[in-house]
Amino acid sequence: MFRTALRNVFAHKARLLMTAFAVMLGVTFITGSLVYGDSLNQAATAKATAGYERIAVDVAADASPGGRPAGLDARTVTALAKLPGVAAAAGRVDGFAAVADRDGKLIGQGTSSQGSSQGGNFAPAANGKDPAYRFTQGSGPTGDDTIALDERTAAKGGYRVGDTVRVGTNKGAASYTLTGIFRTDGTKLPSGGSLTLFTNTTAQRLFLEPGRFQHIELTATRDADVTQLLSRVDPVLPQGTTAVTGARLAQIKANLASSDSDTMSQILVGFAAVALFVAAFLISNTFTMLVARRTRELALMRAIGATCRQVRRILLAESLLVGAIASVAGVAVGTGVAALLQSLFAPADAPAGPLVLTPGTVIISMLVGTLLPMVAAWLPIRRAMAIAPVAALSAAEHTAPARAGSLRTGLSAALALTGTAAAVYGALTTGKDARAVIGIGAALTLAGAIGLIPLLSRPFVALCKPLLTRLHPVHGDLAARNTVRDPRRTGATAAALAIALTLASGLSVLGASASQYLDRATTHALRADYVVKPAGGQRMTPATTAPLEKLSGTIFSPLNQSTEYRLAGTSSVLTGVDPATIGRLLRYDMVAGSLDCLAKGQIAVADFKAKEAGWHVGQALPLQRQDGQRGSVTIGAIYQADEQSDLMPSITAPASLVARYDSAPSTHAVLVATHGGPSRAALAGVTHALGDNPALTVLDQASIRAQDSSGIGEQLNVFYALLSMALAIAALGIANTLAMSVLERRKEIGTLRALGLDRTGVTRMIRLEALLLGALGATLGTALGVFLGWALGRTLQDSVAGYTLVLPWGRLALGILIALAGALIASLWPARRAARVDIPAATAQ
Repeated sequence: MFRTALRNVFAHKARLLMTAFAVMLGVTFITGSLVYGDSLNQAATAKATAGYERIAVDVAADASPGGRPAGLDARTVTALAKLPGVAAAAGRVDGFAAVADRDGKLIGQGTSSQGSSQGGNFAPAANGKDPAYRFTQGSGPTGDDTIALDERTAAKGGYRVGDTVRVGTNKGAASYTLTGIFRTDGTKLPSGGSLTLFTNTTAQRLFLEPGRFQHIELTATRDADVTQLLSRVDPVLPQGTTAVTGARLAQIKANLASSDSDTMSQILVGFAAVALFVAAFLISNTFTMLVARRTRELALMRAIGATCRQVRRILLAESLLVGAIASVAGVAVGTGVAALLQSLFAPADAPAGPLVLTPGTVIISMLVGTLLPMVAAWLPIRRAMAIAPVAALSAAEHTAPARAGSLRTGLSAALALTGTAAAVYGALTTGKDARAVIGIGAALTLAGAIGLIPLLSRPFVALCKPLLTRLHPVHGDLAARNTVRDPRRTGATAAALAIALTLASGLSVLGASASQYLDRATTHALRADYVVKPAGGQRMTPATTAPLEKLSGTIFSPLNQSTEYRLAGTSSVLTGVDPATIGRLLRYDMVAGSLDCLAKGQIAVADFKAKEAGWHVGQALPLQRQDGQRGSVTIGAIYQADEQSDLMPSITAPASLVARYDSAPSTHAVLVATHGGPSRAALAGVTHALGDNPALTVLDQASIRAQDSSGIGEQLNVFYALLSMALAIAALGIANTLAMSVLERRKEIGTLRALGLDRTGVTRMIRLEALLLGALGATLGTALGVFLGWALGRTLQDSVAGYTLVLPWGRLALGILIALAGALIASLWPARRAARVDIPAATAQ
């Protein structure tokens, strides 16, 4: 039986080529996803944990109730250094430090990369070296006006030893002389970030307090036991400090480093599953046509004594062999694809590392690739075995056209109606389970639509036929007739394309709606010309932006956030503003009261906050801080605001009120309006007034809109690229269907040629068939995608004020055009093959 299956595979290798290629593409995708994710994970883990082996014990100061580290003094460092088993004790202090390039721009990943720009202290031992750093040029900083930079940052900025470098911190910006360039490990330098080393005194002044350290690193002697050393350290530690071994820190860092790569792997595997699901339609369609072509052969085997079970096993063995061969190729190609992704598309900050091909990846890929063809081929084989041998021997082929009253049609209609109802219900109701209901409804709707495609193909082709016959009367009529000859085959081919277009269209609708919402929210709320934001997600202090007061013709207001409040028992964040200028910098759409209440020492509250807490204008709220301070505030106004807004506060208070309870609030952003409006000169003036600080970014309204929407665009581009694999497999399905159709219709095509249809006409007929298949799948997929995008978008309207549905007609049309172009390209080989049919040989069959 196995020999028979092997012989049949090689006998029909040309017909099975497309199936094998589809399986190979799916396995390539899943193998590449797993290998790429495992490689990134291992490299990130190795990078994050490198260097912790030199740390025996790390002593850190706990956070104080006010949110600031208490710090460790030099006496603690000296006491720890004298303990038995301690080779050296190095006090460390670190914080935010942004390095500017020669054009004054931040070196790094911009305002969204929290923690990527780091600063620290150079702590040399008795030999004048710091074991955490290996200098490739120069040496560590020797004075308060000197620094050292990591190798990558120096290269990006084009700096050499002796150059002057501009560095910004939360305390302002200053220029330093570069004394050295170094390499370090994951304990100090975040992946893709920058690291600036200062002297002890400078780092303490910038990041903490003079004479204080945030943590102390202990290096053990060769014969020391780390567990015993940890037990000796505990009694020496002052209150409010914690000691942990370097091995434990390495484990924590490894877990954090693997989380991002795990998420990426899950996304890639999810899209690989979509590609495999699409491939299942191609495989099922191919085996349906193959079994139909071999009906006589299979019937003859059964007539001479083979049982249904034996014939079924032969066919399943064929699918198993095709899947196994394609899976082996897919694993090999997928590993190569992972290497290509790692070299070309890995993030610039991703650490380098070898490819990781685990046995688990090989096993999963092989199992998926071998079992998928067997599962996809089961139904066509079962349908063929239901035909009696005598009937099969007496007919050339047996088709099973879709019927409106069939069980398949009824079940599909029920699934589609149930799924649509569930999606609409989830869209029109609120609650945390709404998206889950929509997800279930989407799956049911898609399954039902796939089952109904054979029934829908006839009216769709009838709708398109007048256009085709007007352009090409003869060829259009033949293409329309051929497309609906076997509705199930047409439906299975178009379904693969519909799945890919459903996902692409749904993502386009969500992306366009979210982008317009962000653009409108920024434009509507912001009246200021510029917004000053700190890089790396840091916080400014009021002193940072104080120089703006000297800039003539400029009004500004810091947004001073103060946390740890409870107003009437509700956790709250107060944002202090300048009452005299805030109304000219932010647009407050008042629901009740007036913004003039800020000048009276009252607060204004966003409508969602007031609704949540049950507050109203005129209500006095008891105030309590975590540090024990108590007081009272009065609500003077309620205004409309989006809960997701980055600029509009949930509670707006006069800066004097915030200062009464918090002596050092953090400045989230600064709103600036210049005389004469935004211009290059105004931008340069604001930047220069802030001390040309690379830690501060000055953004105009256009930059803010671009920054807010860039993330959505980048994610959509990634998803589109991943969905292109499913589109490619769907195009293969069209090519395979047409190729098999040409093979079945050799005699018919030969007759048409004999009657006068030239090769150009045959080619045009096949291409029009491909366009009809592509149009059917693209139209249905786009309609489903828009519906699901609307349903998911509706769940955001309650939490995101101002969110409305936007139909990106350009992207939707582009998706349909790409699908039609793919179908046309897929028809090139079948059309060429049909045009080369030998007339005498075909008509003699």
